[in-house]
Amino acid sequence: MDDLPQQAAWSNPHRLDALRPRKEMFALGSLPDLELSGARLSDFVGDLMKLVLDNKGGYVCLANVHMLVAAARSAELRNIIEKADLVAPDGMPLIWLLKRRGFLQAERIPGTDFTLKICEMAAKEGIPVGFYGSTAETLDAFESSLLHKFPHLRVTHSESPPILPERPELDVQTVDRLKESGARIIFVGLGCPKQEFWMAAHSPHMPALLIGVGAAFDFIAGTIKRAPLWMQKSGLEWFYRLCREPGRLWKRYLVANTLFLCMVMKETVSKKS
Repeated sequence: MDDLPQQAAWSNPHRLDALRPRKEMFALGSLPDLELSGARLSDFVGDLMKLVLDNKGGYVCLANVHMLVAAARSAELRNIIEKADLVAPDGMPLIWLLKRRGFLQAERIPGTDFTLKICEMAAKEGIPVGFYGSTAETLDAFESSLLHKFPHLRVTHSESPPILPERPELDVQTVDRLKESGARIIFVGLGCPKQEFWMAAHSPHMPALLIGVGAAFDFIAGTIKRAPLWMQKSGLEWFYRLCREPGRLWKRYLVANTLFLCMVMKETVSKKS
């Protein structure tokens, strides 16, 4: 991947204004106020690093079809996503829609690639990171893989929580542990929508930037195999995962994809009428 053009600016406070987040309105059916990034991966990384250097906390969502359909059916989740500091498209259907609406440079921001890129830049800048979610075994393999790739990465916190409810409430002890770690970026791998509710509950109480990355811990650790690159680029990664875990994912993909298609068709018809 190309070097990031903004890299030198991250350490220069006089150039931070040039790294303002790029958000584009992405109204879709019952999601009228969603601001979705239409930027390239490299630009989105620059936007996120600006937030980290601001040291004001906040949280970032990586949106896919499943998340947007869930948000369309839940006012509370929709409100959480709309209040996120950044929302990136982690799904080819969203990229196709963005390009149709004129954002020709838009790129998919996969949680796995995004996690690796942020960790790479955090290692270069000396920014401490933390990880929250998944199992202890997966976290160990995940951290080992990252440190093999980025030996200078400062990992100051790694925590596998107990089984949490679908909508986790604020846990003051967890906040204290994360704050004491000094991590300025915390990757949250609890799956959607649990991680979005967790970030919304905990973000106001800590200075670190929270990033919901779904199954990225498992993919990087190697406990779940990613789809071949050609399937990722053609929008078939969901089908690959469905074939590998049909019992767990059939409802998420088949139902969510169908509902999303209906949302898009409904909006298309309404615009023509």
